[in-house]
Amino acid sequence: MDMTTKASQAMWMTVLVLALGAAPACSQGESQPQSAAAAVPADLQSGEQKFVANCSACHGVGGVGTKQGPPLVHKIYEPNHHGDAAFQRAAANGVQSHHWEFGNMPKIPGVSPSDVEQIVKYVRWLQKQAGIF
Repeated sequence: MDMTTKASQAMWMTVLVLALGAAPACSQGESQPQSAAAAVPADLQSGEQKFVANCSACHGVGGVGTKQGPPLVHKIYEPNHHGDAAFQRAAANGVQSHHWEFGNMPKIPGVSPSDVEQIVKYVRWLQKQAGIF
């Protein structure tokens, strides 16, 4: 084997090793598709039902947002930025638009603080499932 052939083989081996080594690093930031969504735990199903009845028209089924309202399964709504009390205030008083361009959120009549507490537990579970916290 001459020097040119050896150099060419060495170059291709280096390219192969670099490509194989980089492949896992490139995919680490991407979310992997899940085969099925996790079933909502029994103790959170009441909160899920209240969310569907009172929140999902704007915030989407599963809290993913719609054209009318933002996703609650989003880093902006994680507990250190929007604590549970913020959800209570939003339901009781409404909210001025401040993170999104959806307009103001109206207060939600007929939803008790206990209802909101159950809804928040469900939303926090959704957020954990999404890896937000």
